[in-house]
Amino acid sequence: MDEQVKQVPAHWRLVLDSDVIARSISRISYEIVEKNRDLKNLAVVGIRTAGDFLARRIRDRIQEIEGIEIPFGVIDITLYRDDLSHSNAQPMLKGTDLPFPVSGSRIILVDDVFYTGRTVRSALDAIIDFGRPSCVELAVLADRGHREFPIRPDYVGKNLPTSKDEFVKIRLKEQGFEDGVYVVPPSNKKKEA
Repeated sequence: MDEQVKQVPAHWRLVLDSDVIARSISRISYEIVEKNRDLKNLAVVGIRTAGDFLARRIRDRIQEIEGIEIPFGVIDITLYRDDLSHSNAQPMLKGTDLPFPVSGSRIILVDDVFYTGRTVRSALDAIIDFGRPSCVELAVLADRGHREFPIRPDYVGKNLPTSKDEFVKIRLKEQGFEDGVYVVPPSNKKKEA
């Protein structure tokens, strides 16, 4: 029996469909293989939650291309966020799992949307707590610009120019949706002065 696919709100504008996402993941995987000819120390790490799903797809595609096992891990950046003290909500920890030696590894860090760079900065801090990798490269499905840190992705699925008040949302089949990247317009609320 087929499970029903969740729907996204009607006002979300689809900018990348499932075919474009699949091609982007395949292209990123080939670029990683080309740039990292010696894959023996390569590991793929996803930033929870959507980055985790995309990282698994990239790792699986690299394994398919090269016919070798690639170590995989996930990182939870919740306690490394620089805005944690600004929230009254109790943080929801989902756990970090890096079942390979981080020291000396060439890590491909994967996230869904690259925005200010704060998430990646937090992820780098978290990884360093587990060891000293020889190199960390960043792969993202969508780069929407508006950096606040001097961090730039090494591998990008698509560049999506957006305004600061728009949102980019990614919904994936692992979450019960059809794969898609959406731009969400700003709310109709008036901005506070």
